[in-house]
Amino acid sequence: MQSLLPKGLERTLTFSDLGLSEHVVGAVADAGYEKPTPIQEQAIPVVLMGRDVLGVAQTGTGKTAGFTLPMIDILASGRAKARMPRSLILCPTRELAAQVADNFETYGKNNNLTMALLIGGVAFAEQTQKLDRGVDVLIATPGRLLDHFERGKVLLNDVKILVIDEADRMLDMGFIPDVENIVAKLPRIRQTLFFSATMDKGIRKLADAFLMNPKEISVAPPASTADTVEQHIVHTTIREKRDVLRSLIESEEVANALIFCNRKRDCGVVHRSLVRHGYDAVVLHGDMSQPARTETLAKFKAGEARLLVCSDVAARGLDIAGLSHVFNFDVPTNAEDYVHRIGRTGRAGRGGRSFTIATSEDGKYVQAISKLIKKSIEVVEIAGLTRKTGLDTSAAQTTGDEASGEETKKRRAPAKRGRGSRSRGKDEGETSTQEASAQETSSQADLAKSEPKTADPAEQPQPETASADEKPRQRSRRQPREESQSGGSGRRSRGERVYPGEKVPPPVPANAPTKGMGDHVPAFMMRPARSSVA
Repeated sequence: MQSLLPKGLERTLTFSDLGLSEHVVGAVADAGYEKPTPIQEQAIPVVLMGRDVLGVAQTGTGKTAGFTLPMIDILASGRAKARMPRSLILCPTRELAAQVADNFETYGKNNNLTMALLIGGVAFAEQTQKLDRGVDVLIATPGRLLDHFERGKVLLNDVKILVIDEADRMLDMGFIPDVENIVAKLPRIRQTLFFSATMDKGIRKLADAFLMNPKEISVAPPASTADTVEQHIVHTTIREKRDVLRSLIESEEVANALIFCNRKRDCGVVHRSLVRHGYDAVVLHGDMSQPARTETLAKFKAGEARLLVCSDVAARGLDIAGLSHVFNFDVPTNAEDYVHRIGRTGRAGRGGRSFTIATSEDGKYVQAISKLIKKSIEVVEIAGLTRKTGLDTSAAQTTGDEASGEETKKRRAPAKRGRGSRSRGKDEGETSTQEASAQETSSQADLAKSEPKTADPAEQPQPETASADEKPRQRSRRQPREESQSGGSGRRSRGERVYPGEKVPPPVPANAPTKGMGDHVPAFMMRPARSSVA
């Protein structure tokens, strides 16, 4: 008998068909979900069987529920011991860990399971109290978990289920040594669930090291993007990127949007620019404190801010309901990050739009993205702000841009000044070193004529040396060095500088008598020294 249902709906399953308990199915129904996604449909029965799982699926397909739902049923029977969690979930970022914790609270509300969230930026005391009472589910970032372990606050001897979420991000962020250190402390007999949105040689090597005879589940080509996301790229110059971003926000019907930047400092620059132009925007990056990050994300999810300028800390695992747009202010240097960024929209079957702003220097990154996702990105233009030539700009344009940049640097560079000159503004003249020297020489000659001459120049009174406190600490002008009046090398020593208002002593003749001992040596210095040897 031929089925009367449309093609593709003949084998539509529900969560009850996957072997989940009534408590879990009821919690899922209360959350508003009726049908499992493909990754959930294939992963949940295998996890309930106790096998290791290697799950590969594009972001936004429900991987988190794919392991949280069966874990709740497995952990429903049993009791946790103090400081000895029964399961462990490792996440690369604090935001993703907090989101997994929210999912456990939502889906496990009908089960009496305890949970602890160990992330950085939060005081140890509250986390330690939960560990002391015993937890069934421990959700943590690698660094904070190792901190608690080294303090003796948590033991990993009783972990039965290990989940490594967003494994490719762990590899990118350099957490793999910490993950290997943690896995070495776990029991060898355990169930391991390994989930990732992409699968390269490095991730495959890790999976082989951590998993034992796993069931590999792949519901989409590795590093593929969802068909529900419309992808666009805009070609422009570096100077016009912020203008292009504002034009896109104005031309698109943006309900809420993420704006990704490659660097943390650029997040602040773009955020301040948007706020200055009247947009309700907030910023999120890794240098912010954890309370500030939590508050910012909660404000954006609640709809109090329409735009969130962020780094790749928000590119993994974050589920923001109804996100309409993603703007890549910078083209990601890692092609896989592009997949995760635009995966924040178009989730759960909803539509979404993404725009990437590219300059002539981003050509190789755009080509890497197209090669990874195996399709080209549609090019759009904004009148007066974008280039029709795209990324392959001609040498003449590049040379012209560089020349204009050099001219700008020359205009902004301050004029070089001489050693004895001082700039007083554009309209005021500068006194050259030669003019200053000539004026000072003439003033000293007039001063010498006005002083009375004595018979013996050597007996002239020497000028008193000013003490350090009496010398002026700040001089209005550094006087140029003078020629030596005694026929020396033509340079005066540092101690013989002439300060304004100081009298210059007259020159000492070469045949003047020497004061002090001179050539005479006292008799006591000519006596032979006594020998100390008897």
